[in-house]
Amino acid sequence: MANYLAQFQAIKSSSDRLVVAVEDVSDLWPSVKEGFEARLPLKKACLNNKTRNPVYVENLPAEFILTTDARLRSRFPQEQYLFWFREPYATVVLVSCEDLDEFKTILKPRLKLIVQNEEREWFIVYVSKAHPSNDQATKMAKKVYARLEVDFSSKRRERCCKLDLNGADASFWEDFDSKIVESIRNTLERRVQFYEEEIRKMSEQRLMPVWNFCNFFILKESLAFMFEMAHLHEDSLREYDELELCYTETVNTPGKQRDFGGLEQGDDQAALLKPEFKPLSQIVQDDSFREFEFRQYLFACQSKLLFKLGRPVEVVARGYSFIISFSKTLALHEKFLPFCLREVWVITACLAIISSISSIYDGELAAPDIEKEFYRFQGDLYSLCRVKFMRLAYMIGYGVDIEKSSVNSASLSMLPWPKPAVWPSIPADASAEVLAKEKMILQANPRMKHFNIQRKPLPLEPSSLLREANRRRASLSVGNVSELLDVRPTDGSGLDGYQRFSPPSKIYASPMPRTYSGPVNFESSVSLDRPMRLSEIHVAAEHALNQTITDPDLLKSLSSLEEFEKKYMELTKGAADNYHHSWWRRHGVVLDGEIAALYFKNGNYDLAAKSYEKVCALYAGEGWQDLLAEVLPNLAECQKILSDEAGYLSSCVRLLSLENGLFLTKERQAFQSEVVHLAHSEMEHPVPLDVSSLITFSGNPGPPLELCDGDPGTLSVSVWSGFPDDITLESLNLTLMATFNADEGVKTINSSDAHILKPGRNVITLDVPPQKPGSYVLGVLTGQIGNLGFRSHSFSKGGPPDSDDFMSYEKPTRPVLKVLKPRPLVDIAAAVSSALLMNEIQWLGLIVKPIKYSLKGALLSIDTGPGLMIDESHMIEIDDHVKPMEDKVHADELDITKENAFSTVKFKLVLENGKVALPDWASDITTVLWFPVRAIDDRMAVAASADCPQRQSVVDGMRTIALKLEFGAFCNQIFERTIAVHFTDPFHVTTRVSDKCNDGTLLLQVMIHSQVKATLYLHDAWLHLQPGFVHVGKANGRPVSGFFPLVISPSSTAGILFSVCIESMPFGDQTELLQTQSILNIMYGISGDRTNGAHAPASLKSGSNDKLHFKVAIALQRPVLDPCVAVGFIPFSSDCLRVGQLVSMKWRVERLKDMEASNPSSSCNDEVLYEVDANPEIWMIAGRKRGHISLSNARGSRIEIIVTCMPLISGHVRPPHLGLPGLGDENISCNPAGPHLVCVLPPTLSSSYCTPA
Repeated sequence: MANYLAQFQAIKSSSDRLVVAVEDVSDLWPSVKEGFEARLPLKKACLNNKTRNPVYVENLPAEFILTTDARLRSRFPQEQYLFWFREPYATVVLVSCEDLDEFKTILKPRLKLIVQNEEREWFIVYVSKAHPSNDQATKMAKKVYARLEVDFSSKRRERCCKLDLNGADASFWEDFDSKIVESIRNTLERRVQFYEEEIRKMSEQRLMPVWNFCNFFILKESLAFMFEMAHLHEDSLREYDELELCYTETVNTPGKQRDFGGLEQGDDQAALLKPEFKPLSQIVQDDSFREFEFRQYLFACQSKLLFKLGRPVEVVARGYSFIISFSKTLALHEKFLPFCLREVWVITACLAIISSISSIYDGELAAPDIEKEFYRFQGDLYSLCRVKFMRLAYMIGYGVDIEKSSVNSASLSMLPWPKPAVWPSIPADASAEVLAKEKMILQANPRMKHFNIQRKPLPLEPSSLLREANRRRASLSVGNVSELLDVRPTDGSGLDGYQRFSPPSKIYASPMPRTYSGPVNFESSVSLDRPMRLSEIHVAAEHALNQTITDPDLLKSLSSLEEFEKKYMELTKGAADNYHHSWWRRHGVVLDGEIAALYFKNGNYDLAAKSYEKVCALYAGEGWQDLLAEVLPNLAECQKILSDEAGYLSSCVRLLSLENGLFLTKERQAFQSEVVHLAHSEMEHPVPLDVSSLITFSGNPGPPLELCDGDPGTLSVSVWSGFPDDITLESLNLTLMATFNADEGVKTINSSDAHILKPGRNVITLDVPPQKPGSYVLGVLTGQIGNLGFRSHSFSKGGPPDSDDFMSYEKPTRPVLKVLKPRPLVDIAAAVSSALLMNEIQWLGLIVKPIKYSLKGALLSIDTGPGLMIDESHMIEIDDHVKPMEDKVHADELDITKENAFSTVKFKLVLENGKVALPDWASDITTVLWFPVRAIDDRMAVAASADCPQRQSVVDGMRTIALKLEFGAFCNQIFERTIAVHFTDPFHVTTRVSDKCNDGTLLLQVMIHSQVKATLYLHDAWLHLQPGFVHVGKANGRPVSGFFPLVISPSSTAGILFSVCIESMPFGDQTELLQTQSILNIMYGISGDRTNGAHAPASLKSGSNDKLHFKVAIALQRPVLDPCVAVGFIPFSSDCLRVGQLVSMKWRVERLKDMEASNPSSSCNDEVLYEVDANPEIWMIAGRKRGHISLSNARGSRIEIIVTCMPLISGHVRPPHLGLPGLGDENISCNPAGPHLVCVLPPTLSSSYCTPA
């Protein structure tokens, strides 16, 4: 069976569609061919896959071939058995007959002979040629077709269909398509079952000696190819996967030694997507295939199916895995393969997959996750190809131009050298090339990093190439042992590696000639096989690679340094771009650093800086400071070349912010010098500098600073400097953030003084202006370095992790300032609450009490209200004040009682412009200020009747004094209060007539009540009577009782009797009586303490006359003994007064005596003024409330006054009152004599606003 491989491959290349055989019995094919072929490919064909599940094929390719065609007639039975997949899947029998007898005798036997083969799927198409207008022919055709159905169709399956050439309808074509698909489906199931059975039998013999993998392969791939022709690509792919597993088991079976392959010309180019790269007959080896070609063939078949399935992402994923695994297989056979075939094959395989996928894949049709995974695999392919390409370039001498970065070092130092059986030797005519290579090595100068940073370069080789190449030479007899043992350290770049590792002072000139690598020994024989020098190794590797590589593009990429860098840039960019589109963005950023290095080398500093910024951002974000220290100086150098002062300054600060161990002290000092130089220079575009990682700050250990509301303070802040040397800050600002309310924003504390920060911790004090109450944390530190503003928002870790001073982002920020909520800081109150004497100079005491707050430097402003003045002739006194409660508790210790609650030590203060300064000794203790004040009241006191003892209103004696206390460190605290002080007369006088004698004499009793908290002494009293009254017996107005001096204790009462009588007066003089009052004069003295209330006036000096004079007005009213007019209220006619009803109020006014006889001079006594007084909340007056009435002067004359009113509320209420303002009350007699009440009923119910239910 293995002999049919060539024919099998030829059949596969020519067969791509399913075959439908056409048995033309009646020569109808030319007539129906066009219609039949128009139905291809078959639409929506339903086939069964290998697991018997239905699968719908959108376009099933098929081909109609006549059974008389040579392609079906020229096959041998053995060929049909081997290549059954190309046999017809359905047979269409075309017949036409218009005579029933002819059908029975000729057509029917022939059809029986055709369809007797049970392995064939067939159906009959009866073609009717009858014209629709020919009824006889049409009827005969129907009879023949009916007979045809009876003979060849059954209940299980319809095998006949009718085609009318003169008018075929759509139902025929649907029936025709369904019968073809049914036949194909049945044939496919039968053949799949056949192949599976054969494969099962052969699999059972796999462990037997007679088993042949080639035969198994033909059967397996025949089944896979049949599925592929039927567009069942999933089943075909599964067959190839199983075939790959079986081949892997066959190859790994021990015992047989097989050729691996890969030795032919062109094998260095991967054929992962070219199944036809080599004929299968050329790779046959005994009963199997060569592994090198066959595994690539299987993968190419799988890739082709995956592309047809529309799964290019899986092609990339499988391709990367296959390249990795096959590379390991190549490593096992590397000593038998051409030099570096493994590396070259990997490069070409990666590029082949990348190029094929890039032209096919459409990312818009894939899900986001699948798309990212696709880019990730493609990035891996680019990266793998890049590493292998660098390995080839390194071996031919381009290692000095490869960036010795961390990613290149990690990739190349872990990549082993090629392991050929014999390292290639240098050609005989390559002396010029060797000389050029050695010159390139010796002239290679390492690029010195910016800031004179010296670092040991990272290796790009797993071990010394010099030693590895010489170790694998065919023979080695003599040479320099130091070269073999790699005593001189190199990194694959010749002397460059040694120069970078060793200081310049320790580099010595080589004592050997350039031609030899061993010691100078001119007597030694040149014919001896000496070790090769590094330049010779490069030349030998280059010649060997030229023999191995057949890809012209790859050869061109390695032909020169410029072409190498071009290809290197292409691969690196491809890997980086794909990683950026995938999940692995960090890989792309790292590769951007390699792109930046090449840009920098070629002088494209702008693009280099952009790429370096991406890399630095990644390293900084991940915290990879070692890697950042390698790349950041390169970025700084690019920015300096581009005159990017802001970026260069930022890079210098970031270099200073890295760990101290990454750079030497002199290098860090160089960074600082650049920062200071730029800060003090005139930058064209100055920008704020973020030094958060370099200058950090925190509050000092301990409790936060506490301030009262409105107080300034001084805040100490610890500032850590990461600069290696001292640095001067021209200004420093710090913001405070409130923790209780984010809307408050930030508060800035400014310090314009210059500060010098030393390396490490510095303590800086800042003046804090008044802040709002709450807790404040440190916000942002800003300032000025030279002409440059800086900003830091990073906190320092002020203590060990287990202490409260340690600050981290896991713990809430510790407050540094607490401004207490507004609270009383001081209290000022009156020293006494009892009343002081009115119109006399009194000491007003003010208790000034600090509440846990110093009043040092306090200034008290005093502003007296109306009716109160400060007597500036006396100085202000201040003394210490002891609380009564403290006196009571510590009475035994201090010997102070409650009454003596004030210290006897007094100090004098001066009042200037209404302000007095408190002494410093009174800043922390409670003190009392005594002010000499005088309350002024020009009104005379009025005595009250004993029947209605109305006292003087408290408001009348109330005086106010406005106080404003400015205190605090900067007099920023202000306390304002208005204090009410009560002043009063010393006495309250009431009078009553104690007795009325028969002779008209009256005993007037005057009651004197003490209104002050002091002892009063009455020395004398006399009464000036008003007109109409005269004293009896004494003309000097002295009282009857003369027990003077009279002592009146506080809150006590004393009485004085005066004997008076009524003086007869004409009626016309009574008006004067109403306008005069009697005056009571009292001479008194006072004995009191200012700490209790009223006391002797401050103006009285010791030894002077201490008598005081007090006057009080007494209103005496003549009794109503002879009324002139009588006013009477006329009762209502009905007692049913109601709210809302009008009612007439009537009063009768009558003359009781003849006015003309009493007062002949009166000319207008007939006009009497009246006035109705009513409560507006009870009564509404509808008539005139005030007016004149005409009343005759003759005795007995009368008149009625009627006023209409309306009651507003119900109940017993007082009716309106009629008054006669023109006549005195002593001349009017009222009836009823006193107030009375009337009853008012509620209003009657009304249904005006009621609605029926």
